Amino acid sequence: MPKMSLYDKVFKPRSYTLESGQVIEEKRSRIPLVLLVLVILVITSGELTGFSLDTLVTRINYFFVILRDMVPPDWSYMPRVWQPLMDTIKMSLLGSVVGAVLCIPFSILCASNLVHNKVITAFFKFFYSLVRTLPTLVIALIATYIFGLGTFAGTVAIAVFTFAYCGKILYEQIETVDMGSHEALEALGMGRLSAIRYAVWPQVLPGFISNVLFCFEGNVRYASILGYVGAGGLGLILNERIGWMEYARVGMILLALFVTVVIIESVSSYFRKKLA
Repeated sequence: MPKMSLYDKVFKPRSYTLESGQVIEEKRSRIPLVLLVLVILVITSGELTGFSLDTLVTRINYFFVILRDMVPPDWSYMPRVWQPLMDTIKMSLLGSVVGAVLCIPFSILCASNLVHNKVITAFFKFFYSLVRTLPTLVIALIATYIFGLGTFAGTVAIAVFTFAYCGKILYEQIETVDMGSHEALEALGMGRLSAIRYAVWPQVLPGFISNVLFCFEGNVRYASILGYVGAGGLGLILNERIGWMEYARVGMILLALFVTVVIIESVSSYFRKKLA
């Protein structure tokens, strides 16, 4: 048997001969077409965005210049960092809790195994999709116009993001639960909400809490840049120090944020392991 080339192994359709003598051929691979389309899309995206590999290579060294200016950080600036850092944590915590609580009834209305009206489930699933399309920064910017500058607008933005993120995952979890116990409780005369509480909710609760904790970790990082649109937190002083090119103080802000995120992630990971 002649040795097959790599091209023949990957792209050439293979044929199989059955015991009856019938020959079955696989369909021709679509990998070459997919690769060609992918290459065209990448090149087109680079042209549309003005991406330049030459500029990236020649100017990447400026990144390390700024990084060197951040080391060592300005430790004397730490007292100015505490209050915005606490605002960032409070925004993240409150927004995560509010968003997580609000998404529970909406997720139940999205679950097709609990609500059998397709119009209702389709409407609320579309609502979730609509909310998820809005970036957190855009929500924060809109919130500043409605509620004014400050941490309240940032909290609203984080709550909306948590609502959309955790809500979608929650209703997908609900749709995959074992409905046997729920149907049994309803057959015994228990109300629908009570049956959901005792049969469905215990099955999704550990995963839901784990997702909320994971979302909270990310919200701490997101909240640190909401100050760019006036929504309070570390972003306010971070934007200000970068504007004045005080990179040693920028390094202090980033170091404080890094330590905070590491601590929160460690605590969150501990609780998620307990829930697993």
